[in-house]
Amino acid sequence: MPLELTQSRVQKIWVPVDHRPSLPRSCGPKLTNSPTVIVMVGLPARGKTYISKKLTRYLNWIGVPTKVFNVGEYRREAVKQYSSYNFFRPDNEEAMKVRKQCALAALRDVKSYLAKEGGQIAVFDATNTTRERRHMILHFAKENDFKAFFIESVCDDPTVVASNIMEVKISSPDYKDCNSAEAMDDFMKRISCYEASYQPLDPDKCDRDLSLIKVIDVGRRFLVNRVQDHIQSRIVYYLMNIHVQPRTIYLCRHGENEHNLQGRIGGDSGLSSRGKKFASALSKFVEEQNLKDLRVWTSQLKSTIQTAEALRLPYEQWKALNEIDAGVCEELTYEEIRDTYPEEYALREQDKYYYRYPTGESYQDLVQRLEPVIMELERQENVLVICHQAVLRCLLAYFLDKSAEEMPYLKCPLHTVLKLTPVAYGCRVESIYLNVESVCTHRERSEDAKKGPNPLMRRNSVTPLASPEPTKKPRINSFEEHVASTSAALPSCLPPEVPTQLPGQELKSGIPGRDPEPPVQPLEGQSILWIPREVTVASRSGPGAAPSIPEPRLVSLPHLSGSAASGS
Repeated sequence: MPLELTQSRVQKIWVPVDHRPSLPRSCGPKLTNSPTVIVMVGLPARGKTYISKKLTRYLNWIGVPTKVFNVGEYRREAVKQYSSYNFFRPDNEEAMKVRKQCALAALRDVKSYLAKEGGQIAVFDATNTTRERRHMILHFAKENDFKAFFIESVCDDPTVVASNIMEVKISSPDYKDCNSAEAMDDFMKRISCYEASYQPLDPDKCDRDLSLIKVIDVGRRFLVNRVQDHIQSRIVYYLMNIHVQPRTIYLCRHGENEHNLQGRIGGDSGLSSRGKKFASALSKFVEEQNLKDLRVWTSQLKSTIQTAEALRLPYEQWKALNEIDAGVCEELTYEEIRDTYPEEYALREQDKYYYRYPTGESYQDLVQRLEPVIMELERQENVLVICHQAVLRCLLAYFLDKSAEEMPYLKCPLHTVLKLTPVAYGCRVESIYLNVESVCTHRERSEDAKKGPNPLMRRNSVTPLASPEPTKKPRINSFEEHVASTSAALPSCLPPEVPTQLPGQELKSGIPGRDPEPPVQPLEGQSILWIPREVTVASRSGPGAAPSIPEPRLVSLPHLSGSAASGS
């Protein structure tokens, strides 16, 4: 399909796409320049699996496909019946072979996930306590052109270790037939087996060239070494914001507002009479919870502020918590959108997460806007967030580990409080209805979208494609490669009447009424590209006006030297 080159903000062309790459719908554009293997390190009961699952949930939420590979699960699959800690003794050679084979099987699946299944990050969750094991993983990563980033969890506080064992380990399938005391005793002996051969990461000597972060005493202290890229820096930032202290997070929407009653989206209307009743009911509910140092957050829109005012508590306004921007569709009903903007209505029905309203936002944009809110929520203790439907869906998707496809259809009714309590490997949610009637603003996924018809693709619009698949491009490592690849791609994407010229070729104009321009030879150290430029071929306006056609113009691009590139 030829690429149209006009940049009109008004014209929108949408056509069915019959052939698309077979990538999962939840796969967004790549945010990493090469796949990364995150390698967990540490003794048992130090929170490695907790970090693995929480980090994976965060990375998937921001759009980086990530998966955990827990070697313990491979071991349970290989050895159906766990006997005792003797399986983990370093002198048990047969068991050592089984454990190594399980690690290799997990690494094979890591390779398949990153190389064939569209994954960008794999979390290798195991103890990896010896340098020999870590060297094997490094060799595997280099062999497959993957980056490796190590996360070591160090904790010497016996009360924290005992708490982890009681909360998580005794409920493990390994101890399904044991009582708590027997499970605790066996697991402590298992830890002793690992302690005998444990070699911690040493960024000052042996491991000075590794990219790593050491999390010491559940976040009391951090040691970071040689962070290589953007995604690793985001991982470090996230790990430095989370904590494991007991707390409760309350999420709710504002009280019913006037636009809710009219079925309109967006806008900034005040509360209805029933919305004010909900605000009063919410105030009583908060008092009954008897929470110490509760923080209250709202958006900057009237409905959330009026709801918070009834609490008679200090509250903070976040612009990031404002409702999704519907652009040209603000304050319209869905019926009005369908009648006025049928193309937009169809595009949003097909892919609600990636669709962006003209001059507005998509759910994907909203997730990026809410990332600072998530970071601050992870740092907080007890907090109440009063927000809007789309915002609440995004926040809830993070805590419940919901996919991008599920997120826009999560049910978040008015006049209901969601109580979130973090537990070992996730979050427990209680839905509390405050007995104040309201309209229902939830819209189920359309039947046409469920059937998965040929998706529609928009061209010539400031709104990006309503499609999650990234454009496949070869990796480019230098400016010269960029110039070469662009020159090669231009003839295939320009309309037939637009000429292209590469160095050494004669230019012939394909535009009627124009004399051919003389051939242009590049100066030394330059490349010549044809850049389309819009020209008007008729002054008429209205339905009969002649369209604009691209006129080529020459641009000389200097080849940057190393010194010139570094100075720009």
